[in-house]
Amino acid sequence: MAEAREGVLDDETVVSRLKAELPEWRLEDGWIRRTYKTASWKGTLMVINTVGHLAEAAWHHPDLTASYAWVEVRLMNHAAKGITEKDFSLARKIEEVVGWQPGLEGGGLEGTPTDARFAYIKYDK
Repeated sequence: MAEAREGVLDDETVVSRLKAELPEWRLEDGWIRRTYKTASWKGTLMVINTVGHLAEAAWHHPDLTASYAWVEVRLMNHAAKGITEKDFSLARKIEEVVGWQPGLEGGGLEGTPTDARFAYIKYDK
């Protein structure tokens, strides 16, 4: 895996790893990015709060842009001035938590109803 200054991954490595590990994420303008589509402002705020909690716990902070029915998450290691392993680690955790669909796992948690009144996030799967 090619690395440059202080653990910064080169673009070719980032693109290859995104394709293999985080296919919904993309490299653009020096950031890895993912846009989550939500069902409403309520869902948008829930995604923002989830990402905020995970980022604060990890002490690695994304840039966020949001509107009524979407949230864009952008990750880049500000201290290293590039994409590092920290960005991939946080992106994986965000993807795991925001994309969690308990209804697909079975067990006691059925997940959100399909009724649009209770919609939260528009899942990719």
